[in-house]
Amino acid sequence: MFLLIYGALQGEGFAIVGGDRVAIVEVFGTITSPYDVIRQLKKYGEDGSIPSVVLHINSPGGGVAASQEIYEEINKLREKGVKVVASMSAVAASGAYYIACAADTIVANPGTLTGSIGVIFEWPILSELMRKLGVKLEVIKSGDMKDVGSIGRPITRREREMLQSVVDDTYNQFVEVISRERGLPIEDVIELADGRIFTGNQARDLGLVDVIGNFEDAIQIAAEMGGIEGKPKTIKERVRRVSWWELLTERMVDLAGVLEEDKNMPKLEYR
Repeated sequence: MFLLIYGALQGEGFAIVGGDRVAIVEVFGTITSPYDVIRQLKKYGEDGSIPSVVLHINSPGGGVAASQEIYEEINKLREKGVKVVASMSAVAASGAYYIACAADTIVANPGTLTGSIGVIFEWPILSELMRKLGVKLEVIKSGDMKDVGSIGRPITRREREMLQSVVDDTYNQFVEVISRERGLPIEDVIELADGRIFTGNQARDLGLVDVIGNFEDAIQIAAEMGGIEGKPKTIKERVRRVSWWELLTERMVDLAGVLEEDKNMPKLEYR
């Protein structure tokens, strides 16, 4: 029994020939780690024979820093003369829209769900449950706010003010990116950036999207922007075959790392 997954090893699964191809980079699912997407963008940028890239996006958003890292790498790719087109699939919201803003052109389906421009910081408070179970947390800390976001207690007013300032600053960064990349006044962006979602059609009318079209349309647009004549060829990372056991053990190791890294840690997200 075999499963198909994307090769994630450096240099694996690429077939780059000539200068008449459009590279496809997929941004699927919640944005947690930017490194695989960044690796692909760097590889295509360093190759020298790829005139344009399509970012195929189907994501509800995700981590603030991860979204920003991908955004910055797209800008570096464009500085090398590579044209970038963002193709929004079913969903390209919040952090995924942040990423799309770095592209030369944004293409969306009429019914794509996008927008959701905003920032959220959340975590569970289990103090009541812990009390019923007779569980207590013993905390020794170096400063008053070192355990902010602890599941064992509600936050204080001072902590809430501090966290709100973090959210506000991160939100302002998002708004400024949209204003700069989309050529919209800050005031207009703020009016839209209250977390609401838009269809692709609505987003185009508001100036958040350039073209209504599908993935194939995005490829053709990228080809024309890159000077490719005729029907373009495309490339993307090949899939490799792995056994179900290899896949399972890899995922168990990944999950253990995520659980160890994320436990009791509030998450700041574009979603």
